[in-house]
Amino acid sequence: MKVLIIDDQDAILESLSMFFSEKGYDAITAAYGKEGIKKVEAEMPDIVILDIRLPDINGIEILKKIKSINDNIFVIMITAFHDMETTIEAMKYGAYDYIHKPINIKELDVSVHKVVEALNLKNKLTLYVDDQKIQYKMDTIIGKSKPMQEIFKIIGLTCNNKATVLIQGETGTGKELIAKAIHYNSILKDEPFVSVNCSALVETLLESELFGHEKGAFTSAINLKKGKFELAGNGTIFLDEVGELPLGTQVKILRFLQEKEFERVGGEKTIRSNARIIAATNKNLAQMVNEGKFREDLFFRLKVITINVPPLRDRKADIPLLVNFFIQKISKELHKKPKRISSKALNKLLNYDWPGNVRELENVMMHALVLAREGVILEDHISIFPNEESFLPDKTDSFKSLEEVEKEHIIKALIKAKGNKGKACELLKISRPTLRKKIERYNIKNFQ
Repeated sequence: MKVLIIDDQDAILESLSMFFSEKGYDAITAAYGKEGIKKVEAEMPDIVILDIRLPDINGIEILKKIKSINDNIFVIMITAFHDMETTIEAMKYGAYDYIHKPINIKELDVSVHKVVEALNLKNKLTLYVDDQKIQYKMDTIIGKSKPMQEIFKIIGLTCNNKATVLIQGETGTGKELIAKAIHYNSILKDEPFVSVNCSALVETLLESELFGHEKGAFTSAINLKKGKFELAGNGTIFLDEVGELPLGTQVKILRFLQEKEFERVGGEKTIRSNARIIAATNKNLAQMVNEGKFREDLFFRLKVITINVPPLRDRKADIPLLVNFFIQKISKELHKKPKRISSKALNKLLNYDWPGNVRELENVMMHALVLAREGVILEDHISIFPNEESFLPDKTDSFKSLEEVEKEHIIKALIKAKGNKGKACELLKISRPTLRKKIERYNIKNFQ
């Protein structure tokens, strides 16, 4: 392993050179920026320890030059100055770490050790992402487990007909993705696919959303509105969270399934539609029928074809495939090079029960890819919470401060917004200047 130290202080060059040589590294030194750049080109070191203030060239400019020569070189910046702007700039241009003088040799040793671990892992990993070898469409359903193979077969059986489909499964298992796969692989693929979240609207608005309304049907109905069934035409209407439908609306859905017709709210004209219904729920509709909360006749009309989507904990064989897929997908969204994942990090994912299923896995991978700067996703980058007790005081009565909770909440919002500060502000209900101040205050890296 080759380490290049660029610093204008002889004492630092000598002491660091001796320290790394004793640890078995091939230590090289340079006292000036231009000399350091030449040695980078000639020696191609694995790690560069770079002073930010040098007599001839600013360290940031050297950092940029090093990354342009070889982006895989890890650069650890050292400086006697503690200004925030320079730290942010260094991390922005690809520095791996930023250590202040006087140098804490243990801190530097830990940072270098992490780099070495990442470099060694790159040569051992069997799970990796290669854009030339793996080409997933962004709406692909990932799975090789037996339960998923059975679902693929059912999807195939629905391709040449318009039978109603009921998809049952826990939240986050990918029910809408399956509905889209059915539609876009069927004889209806060139027709509209219209999605409705039945739990997102109150009863008075839901009927208008589904069936439309006539002008003047109610106070705010200033124009005629076509509903989702009308907009779906000869395509597919996807009723997500169908178990949330009020009983009155269930009657109208049942009539549509029987007669293929409906009226707009406030209207008398009968409108016909050949739309196919695909419904999804995370509830036990059979139990709801017994409790009188869901119409039995509608239940049987919906479940002509039933697809039961297994939770992720019951198909862990698919996790490596899903991880690979999300690394590629999220890397493109973040405009980053795809990273690899260590065996320890993958084992951590495999040993978790995933109450939030595939959706939770995607969020965890988003978080990991934002944090991973070594080219490898390490175990420390995988942040998962086994249950709600993770947020409660532990047995030692430790308790997070309000600032710690706020910092975590801001980071979660930034990750959910995929780094878009405008969207994060909307989620947090704060202004951009306020968000910027909090990012600076809490030193939230990767989003500065």
